[in-house]
Amino acid sequence: MKKQVVCSTVFPLLCILLLFLSVEAQTCSPSGKIKGKTPPPGQCNQENDSDCCKDGKWYTTYKCSPPLSSQTKATLTLNSFERDGDGGAPSECDNQYHSDDDPVVALSTGWYNNGKRCLKYINIHGNGKSVRAKVVDECDSTMGCDSDHDYQPPCPNNIVDASKEVWKALGVPENDWGEMDIYWSDTN
Repeated sequence: MKKQVVCSTVFPLLCILLLFLSVEAQTCSPSGKIKGKTPPPGQCNQENDSDCCKDGKWYTTYKCSPPLSSQTKATLTLNSFERDGDGGAPSECDNQYHSDDDPVVALSTGWYNNGKRCLKYINIHGNGKSVRAKVVDECDSTMGCDSDHDYQPPCPNNIVDASKEVWKALGVPENDWGEMDIYWSDTN
């Protein structure tokens, strides 16, 4: 209790700075690894240049994502949320497939936050533009290399996996779709 009094009355700016630094210093360490296996013939959809698991290769898994801020840095990737698309199974949030003409995304496991962002909107900023997109799925950072994950490796922990409509809304030329640095935030 004494430390709180001293912090709040004597050194408020120092305390705020220390709090900020401790938040910035938070990290997200790998939680494990899974061993890849070659998918059965025709079972890994590479529609959007998706990677397929390789036999014997070890893939890093995460249960967390980098800390959130008002402008969280992430990597935007391309995903199909349609039936027979490279996204694999129906979306986690509503057990449905979604049109690639809708602005929808999947978030890495930590940001997905056990479904707490399901069917909520986020703002994505990239290429000098912004788009509002609905969270419909998890880009699983904890598992992969199986039929539920279309025999693709686990997602990195900093992914916003987006439909074609998100890429279009950001004004990215189609031949540049695939991977791009962005910032995102929850909508108010």
